[in-house]
Amino acid sequence: MPDDANPMQRFSRTAIEDFMQRCFVATGVPSDDAGTIAHFMAESDIMGKDSHGIFRLPGYLKRFQAGGFNKTPNIRVEEERTATALVDGDNGLGHLVIKYCADLAIKKAKQTGVSWVGVHHSNHAGAAGAYAMLPLAHDMIGLYVAVGSANHLPPWGGTKSLLSTNPIAVAVPGMEEDPILLDMATTVTSYGKVKVHAQRGIPMPEGWMIDGDGNPMTDASLSDSGYLLPIGGPKGYGLALIFGILAGTLNGAAFGKDVVDMNADQTSVTNTGQFIIALDIAAFMDVDEFKRQIDDVVRLMRSSPTLPGVESVRMPGEGSFAAIAERTANGIPLPVPLLDNLRNVAGELNVAPLD
Repeated sequence: MPDDANPMQRFSRTAIEDFMQRCFVATGVPSDDAGTIAHFMAESDIMGKDSHGIFRLPGYLKRFQAGGFNKTPNIRVEEERTATALVDGDNGLGHLVIKYCADLAIKKAKQTGVSWVGVHHSNHAGAAGAYAMLPLAHDMIGLYVAVGSANHLPPWGGTKSLLSTNPIAVAVPGMEEDPILLDMATTVTSYGKVKVHAQRGIPMPEGWMIDGDGNPMTDASLSDSGYLLPIGGPKGYGLALIFGILAGTLNGAAFGKDVVDMNADQTSVTNTGQFIIALDIAAFMDVDEFKRQIDDVVRLMRSSPTLPGVESVRMPGEGSFAAIAERTANGIPLPVPLLDNLRNVAGELNVAPLD
C-alpha cells in the first residue's frame, strides 16, 4: 500500500483494466462491453492521459447507477451514404460508441478512400488520441473531434460559459518513427486535468483559468467558479466554436447552452456529439513512400537548432509514446486520493480490489 513517503503506487495495465471491467460488470454492464470500456480507459492511462483513465471510473459508475448512461445501448446507423454515416449512440458510454464509429469509418474508407462518421446521443469517451490512432493499423490517417462534456469556456470577450474544451486528435503513421499524434483541447488545458490537480491538491499554473473578473486562478478546488482559457486567444475560441458545430450541431447533438455537465448532473441524457474521419493513404500515394516521407518530416523537425534552455524539438505525441514505454515497463502510477476512492468503489460493489 502507498504511504506518505511513497505517494504513488504503480499497477500493471492488465490489473487496472481487469479491475475496471469487474466494476462495470458489477454495475450491470455486459462483460464484453465492460471490457471495451476498460480497454480504452486503460489506453488513456498508459498514454499518460491521467485525467481520462481510471480517474474517471467513480464518476462513470455513479452515472450508470443513476441511469445517466444506458448499460445496454443499441448503437446503430441512422443515416448512411457511401462515404458517410450518422450513428445513434443510444446513450451508451462514448468508449463503446466511438469504437463502433471508428470501425465503420475504417470499413467505409477501404472502399471510398475517405469517410466521415458522426454520432449523436453518445457520451464522454476519454482520450481523443486513442481513437484517432485506430485507423493507423489499416494504413490510414485518423482524425477525431468531440464536443466536451461540460461548458467551461466563454466566447472570446464574454463571461458566460457556452463552449467546452472541444478536443481534436489527428494520428499520422510513420515507417520507423513513432506516429505523429496531435491530441489537444481547444482550451489551454482540459478540464479533466484541472480536476486531477484538485484531487491531488496541486496548484494550477497561471494561464489555465481565470476568475469572473479576469484574474488568473491557481486554486483548482475553485475551478467551478472560473473559466478555462482558449489556446491562442480568439483563434482557440474560433476552433472550439467550429468543432462544436461539426461534432454537435451537424450531428443533431448538444452544443452551446444544451451541453449537459455530466459531472454535476448524474441523470440527464448528455446527447454528446463526436465525429471520426478515416483517410486511406493508398487513395493518394504509395503507403510505404508516404510513411518514409513522414519519417523524413519528423527527423527534419528534430534537426532544428534550439533556443537557449530548450533541450530538443519535440513532436506531437512524443510524450504519449514515452509514457507508453515507461508505464508498460514500470506500471501506471496512481495517487493516494484516487486509490482511496477506488477502494471505496470496490467495497460498495463487492468486487475484488485493485492489486
